[in-house]
Amino acid sequence: MLGCLYGQAIGDALGLGTEFLNKDEVMKHYPNGLSRYEDIIQDAHRRRWHKGTWTDDTDMMLCILSAFEGDHFNIHKVAKNFKDWADGEPMGIGAHTFKVLAMGDYVEKHDECSRLWWELSRKSSAANGALMRTSVVGLALDNVSEQAEAICKLTHYDPRCVGSCVIATSIIHGLVLNNKHLSYDEIKAIGAQYDDRIAEWIDLAYQSDDIAKLDLDETYSIGYTLRSLAAALWCYWHADSFESGLLAVVNEGGDADTNGAIACAILGAKYGYNAIPRYYIENLHNEIEYRQKVDGFIALAINEKE
Repeated sequence: MLGCLYGQAIGDALGLGTEFLNKDEVMKHYPNGLSRYEDIIQDAHRRRWHKGTWTDDTDMMLCILSAFEGDHFNIHKVAKNFKDWADGEPMGIGAHTFKVLAMGDYVEKHDECSRLWWELSRKSSAANGALMRTSVVGLALDNVSEQAEAICKLTHYDPRCVGSCVIATSIIHGLVLNNKHLSYDEIKAIGAQYDDRIAEWIDLAYQSDDIAKLDLDETYSIGYTLRSLAAALWCYWHADSFESGLLAVVNEGGDADTNGAIACAILGAKYGYNAIPRYYIENLHNEIEYRQKVDGFIALAINEKE
């Protein structure tokens, strides 16, 4: 569990260094590749955060984490946590998420608000704002798919978003709680339950020997949920260590903090906390605060399991 949750924050924090950059810009700013928090460039976007700080991806994951009540996530409390966070200073919040959470009656009518904005997009909006925060849901003891669906739909109603979240949480749940690696066929079967368009992205991740083939910095769809899912699946199948997957994703640019958050949550679940280089843990900004929060969650989750 600890590996998964630290993977989330680390992938997010290092990914900020290349977020919204294309591959050429990544190479220009980081000719030897980005591998350390202190090397993150301080342009107008990135200087808003201390180096080594997680962004909205992990902020929202913590909103979910703090709504855990022994054996499940309280959906109403998650919605309220999202709203409270959005009403504060939500640095990095995505456009779709902002529109949904800005509605005055969101907490009481969260599903209606989420569905409304999806329908206003002509059912085309399938951003990765739900996938980026979903890792912790995979650590619930039971009903993971159902909880992932419900929490995804708090802001993202599209079936591609829901399927992405269920796939990611199912992989994490299998690795951490069942010591099981979901197979390609099992992942394809999950995707087929939600949307036929998911299959091609699973295949792309599975069949590509080079992460560059995913075009994570593609100009017009860097925030597409299935592109971020493919990044995570590529790491799940092809990265031979936590660090190699982290650096592969981050140095592709695009929506690198989100891609890093979900990919490294899965890598942390796969390889474990002790496989994460100490540097990335010890230099995470506000690491002591983060450890307190995740330790509290893990204590509840383990107690329920026992």
